Amino acid sequence: MARKVSPTFDPKVFLATVNHGRTVNTYRKNTVIFLQASPADAVFYVQKGKIKITVESEQGKEAIVGILGSGEFFGEGCLVGQPLRLATARAMADSDVMRVAKDEMVRVLHAEPAFGELFTAYLLTRNSRVEEDLVDHLFNSSEKRLARTLLLLANFGKEGGPQPITIPISQETLAGIIGTTRPRVSLFMNKFRKLGFIDYNGHLRVHSSLLGVLLRD
Repeated sequence: MARKVSPTFDPKVFLATVNHGRTVNTYRKNTVIFLQASPADAVFYVQKGKIKITVESEQGKEAIVGILGSGEFFGEGCLVGQPLRLATARAMADSDVMRVAKDEMVRVLHAEPAFGELFTAYLLTRNSRVEEDLVDHLFNSSEKRLARTLLLLANFGKEGGPQPITIPISQETLAGIIGTTRPRVSLFMNKFRKLGFIDYNGHLRVHSSLLGVLLRD
């Protein structure tokens, strides 16, 4: 028997409205959305803001494994039987986040091909990003890793990018993302500014010329 498909289903409307296992919460800066090792029972979608994903070792050492913005999902590990969260999610700025209960997420993925296509495309894109991150950490210098991180935060390569980074991101945070020290980040940021690759005018603005750092041998 063929699945019944809603002819008027719109994934964007689904991810913008509260109904059937979907709730939206506003998280203030530094508010925890979920903690590492807490029950994994829902998928989350960023409507507005920035979310930081971190993992902590048994020795208490923390690493930043991702920074997510509007239009991105997180917490999808519950869909493949992950019982507990492998990371902590925390708002980097005031953020509006939709929580989609696991059962509702499974239902809509099966019932609505349009949503399945959107979610699959997102996962494939992020998987590619993870592979690029791994190559970046294995083979690139910390200077190149910082340049790539700034370009990604400024939405370089996306429609309308690069854009000003309006959410404050400390040098400690940048150091945690690229796996180096804050003084090294400070050194490279000053270098980028002097070369005209970035500038500060209330917000951090990243110029396309920063791409040249990645293309150097």
